[in-house]
Amino acid sequence: MQKLMFKDKLLTQLVNVFRQYGYEGATLARISAATGLGRASLYHHFPKGKEEMAASALNLVNTWLEESILTPLRQESEPIERLRDLSKNLYEFYNCGQQTCLFTMFALGESKDLFQAQIQKALNVWIDTLAQVLIDAGLPPEYARHRAEDAILQIQGALILGQGLDETGAFERVIKRLPEQLLNGTEQVSRGICLQ
Repeated sequence: MQKLMFKDKLLTQLVNVFRQYGYEGATLARISAATGLGRASLYHHFPKGKEEMAASALNLVNTWLEESILTPLRQESEPIERLRDLSKNLYEFYNCGQQTCLFTMFALGESKDLFQAQIQKALNVWIDTLAQVLIDAGLPPEYARHRAEDAILQIQGALILGQGLDETGAFERVIKRLPEQLLNGTEQVSRGICLQ
């Protein structure tokens, strides 16, 4: 049990290092300082080195995505309630917009080739799951997918903008209005009225 708690804590620390510095900037010295483990101990837990550490951090984020985002979106409750849960969980995970997204950090630079397939799969599952909520609300599938992609674009863009400006206002606005914005006009669209 204690070994499991240690591993969970270690993975959380790794996520934080990679979120802050990206793959290239997360040197073994920085990882060692953040985890309190020397190089030998790090290689004991991750024999393949930094790439294995990053993949493990990404797996932890994918587990969180499944448990905190995808599973609630798949519930039988009303679409608006599922989307409100989405906003609440995103707000908590990204620490009110103060944390960056590991997918974004790994999709840029040299690490893109290492993790592209894993990131692409995770984002597509997120988009598809969110689109299904919108389909349940009455949107046609193609329109629902576009709206889901736009929502994730807004979330990720707000996180990047917040990091650049060192303030979280844009993220907070996006998250606050996300549920209603996603469902805006669903009755008209489901009746075949084209929205601009």
